[in-house]
Amino acid sequence: MNSARRTTITSAAVLAVTGGLLTTTAAPASAATTCTSPVFKRQFFANTTFSGTPKKTDCDSAIDQNWGTSAPTSGLPSNNFGVRWSVTRDFGSGGPFSLAVSGLDGIRVYVDGVRKIDLWKNTSTTVSKTVNVTVPSGKHTLRVDYVNWTGSAKVKFAYTPRTSATVDKVKPLTPTGTSVSYDAATGKAKLTWAKNKEMDLAGYRVYRRLKGTSFGSTPLATTTGTSYTDTPPATGETYYYEIRAYDKAGNQSSGTADQPVTTVDTTAPAAPAGVEDNWGVGMVDKVTLRWDGNTEADIAGYRVYRSTSKPVAPTAANLVGSPTSAYFQDTPAPTGDWYYYVVTAVDTHGNESAVSGTAEFETYDETAPVFVPTDLKATDGPDAVTLTWSWNRDQDADLAGFEVYRDGYYIGDATGEFVDRDVEFGETYSYYVRAEDDDHNLGPASAAVSVTHTDRTAPGAVTGLTAKSAANGILLDWDDSTAEDFDHYEVYRAEETDGGSWTYTNITDSLVYGSTQSENRDPNLPDDQNLRYKVIAVDAAGNALDLDSVAYVAVNEFLMKPDMVYAEHSDILTTGNAQGEIHISYDQSADTYGTAAKFRVYRWDNSAREYVAQFDTQDTADYWFTDPTAPSGSTVFYKITAVYPDGTESAPVGTWMFT
Repeated sequence: MNSARRTTITSAAVLAVTGGLLTTTAAPASAATTCTSPVFKRQFFANTTFSGTPKKTDCDSAIDQNWGTSAPTSGLPSNNFGVRWSVTRDFGSGGPFSLAVSGLDGIRVYVDGVRKIDLWKNTSTTVSKTVNVTVPSGKHTLRVDYVNWTGSAKVKFAYTPRTSATVDKVKPLTPTGTSVSYDAATGKAKLTWAKNKEMDLAGYRVYRRLKGTSFGSTPLATTTGTSYTDTPPATGETYYYEIRAYDKAGNQSSGTADQPVTTVDTTAPAAPAGVEDNWGVGMVDKVTLRWDGNTEADIAGYRVYRSTSKPVAPTAANLVGSPTSAYFQDTPAPTGDWYYYVVTAVDTHGNESAVSGTAEFETYDETAPVFVPTDLKATDGPDAVTLTWSWNRDQDADLAGFEVYRDGYYIGDATGEFVDRDVEFGETYSYYVRAEDDDHNLGPASAAVSVTHTDRTAPGAVTGLTAKSAANGILLDWDDSTAEDFDHYEVYRAEETDGGSWTYTNITDSLVYGSTQSENRDPNLPDDQNLRYKVIAVDAAGNALDLDSVAYVAVNEFLMKPDMVYAEHSDILTTGNAQGEIHISYDQSADTYGTAAKFRVYRWDNSAREYVAQFDTQDTADYWFTDPTAPSGSTVFYKITAVYPDGTESAPVGTWMFT
């Protein structure tokens, strides 16, 4: 329901047609009001005779108003006014239409000035009427006059096509403005045409035919738009298109003029047949291929592809020939590989077919591997030299292993590691390897590496070690080392600390019998000590077991030292030793007790735990003496005193130890 209101119109109303229904957006009016079809031009009169100048003119998209008892717009009375609607539009092919009105009070409908409906009287109840008319093709004018004499005012009018197939026998007009464009790059043809004017139009049907044939009864496509894009077969042939409009009753227009399109040829030939029937008995050195020739009129030739794996891809890297006939010979490399062949057909436009079936041939292997290890490494070990290198079978599909050479001579086969145990200590060896394939073809030699075999094996652990306390030290004994390259022993001694720990010291240089004997003595030891000993065998290369891994023996030393220990010299006496002799010197000038007459020599008796006098000297001159009665294989201690004429003795000097 559209109430009249003051509107300034500056341009025509905009019409939108969707499925035969009309909708508009009213544009502002100007002094000379223009309404774009199918929008109605509406005029308001302050009388029922439509005389004089309208009080207001605007645009109305639909006649469907109810003003009640009010004036429809300013400047008009609420009674005795008139409203006129008019529109001129193109009905296309025309056809049967239905005109329907209702309202209070008078309503008249005209088609091209001819009255079709007349309900012209003052009434207090709603009146309505529907009439069927046939509208010829082309443009026609509709006019609706409405008057309100008294009371409420309302009016409604609609005109619609009759779409029943039993009623509507009028076919749409043939579409106009048809054109077609073809994009050779995409192979697409785009058709466009002008929109039909029929209100009952349902859509368009697109037809296509190959040159020399007729259009079929089944359309290529249907659409409600005014364009269509097709992708015709890219065969290089010419196709024709036409457009036909059809309405809701099923009536179809005549076809437009044929629109030709000549396509580009992108259709490939069929794949060659019979290639897979080629084969050879056993291994071959030459391949012969024959196949069925293609029958396409534009065939130009063939392409042959070869690969050592399946499926064979038709790539430039695999292309081995381009024969013009269905025959081809090839001499593949004698690598021992299986070679696989496929063939494609090519036409004069460069279109290539799919690949054929696959022919298979196996060749003799006369090709040496190309792989050469670049990281050959020789590692010297305790009893052998180990060779290692890396390799990748992908570089030679038939790579089986390697031959190993030492100083230029073959010594064995390996696949990435080789242990050479036939080596001598101190000798330097040069190694290289060569790749070998399944058919025993040898590749180039690797760069040579050199290594000197050095003894790194320590002699075994010393066994049978014993330690025995004796009067002249600790007697050590052990089993002889069985190492062939034995050189010497190292002897270690440890004393217990106050904290209970043991620290080993190498005492080899202080041993009585050197470092090569398996029986030895540790002399000059402190008395009554808990000791531990370890002995390690050392070979000529300096190899020896780790000290921490060697077992020890424990022993307690005899108590040999005197309970009393004296200074090495006094104010009047000094002593010394050299080559097993005791030297006594007397300083009479420093003796404040008198003049000594002689010296007295005492020797420690370990069993009695006291010093026992041995002999007196004849006088106090500097004196050297030996003790022929000292026990052998023992350690002895001495002290010396100066003896005065009255038999008294000075304080002693000592203690000197001899072993």
